[in-house]
Amino acid sequence: MSIRVGIVGISGFGGGEALRLIASHPSFELVYAAGESSAGSRLVDRFPGVPTKLAGLVIEKWDPATLPKLDLLFASLPTGASAEALARVPRDVKIVDIGGDHRYVNGWAYGLADIWPAQIEGQTRIANPGCFPAATLTALAPLLADRLIEPGNIVIDVKSGISGAGRGGDSKFGYAESNENLVPYGLLRHTHMPEIARTIERLSGGSAAGLVFTPHLVPMTRGILATIYCRGHATTEQCLDSARRFYAGRSFVRVTEKPPQTKWATGSNLAFVSYAADPERNLVIALGVVDNLGKGAAGQAVQNANLICGLPETAGLDGAPVWP
Repeated sequence: MSIRVGIVGISGFGGGEALRLIASHPSFELVYAAGESSAGSRLVDRFPGVPTKLAGLVIEKWDPATLPKLDLLFASLPTGASAEALARVPRDVKIVDIGGDHRYVNGWAYGLADIWPAQIEGQTRIANPGCFPAATLTALAPLLADRLIEPGNIVIDVKSGISGAGRGGDSKFGYAESNENLVPYGLLRHTHMPEIARTIERLSGGSAAGLVFTPHLVPMTRGILATIYCRGHATTEQCLDSARRFYAGRSFVRVTEKPPQTKWATGSNLAFVSYAADPERNLVIALGVVDNLGKGAAGQAVQNANLICGLPETAGLDGAPVWP
């Protein structure tokens, strides 16, 4: 079965990762690529290593009115840039929005694929989670579902590779500014906070009013490590058992007794979670690791696309992480 696929925002980091995964997908056929600054160039001009069969595909200027016949569209655009345009895409075209405009918007399913796959299957409009929520919520979900932690007392400290800031060309993310540097940003008002809080409440049935979320950029290209401090009297083994049960049979979440490292997930759609707890101190530490361009963006987008297209969830995503 060949499913005709398009990518909007293909020259960005998320769009480029979607291209890499779709190029080797057993059922997806890339027939349309769109961008702004890259419009008019061939894929091979932007991605010299692209497979020969895709090399000559010309990047179009993004315009929903000129879409060719598609079955599925991936949109990887900055937050605020996709809502109006995607509303003009024909309803018979399935959409996975990798950007932030449709998370918890009516008519769009929230695509946290490892946690709610049954609620994604058969949908036509999917809002992909953000990269930070992908790491943090995957680690928190079992504990919240089993009431092992308090939803209103969660402190999230996250480190992300520079590619998480996107390919917008801002000079403050260049080599000279980023190398040998550690940068906190988005304090108190980060765009992912409402999404994280809403999902914590959905999983727990309680309030996330005390949520604290602080992201940092670290001088590496890709990867996210979330260290999450929670209140709860569970033991480490209870937390690990909870996660093992919650993710039993799920292909992409690995529960590990050792603290996970970002290299474990590089280039993959895997998520690693682990826990350390001290019941006497009412303290649970949850750890989540993903590749911000994989599970945090394009990997989960392809996983969601597989679910809505009736394909095996792992199609095109079985590759091992890059090591070293």
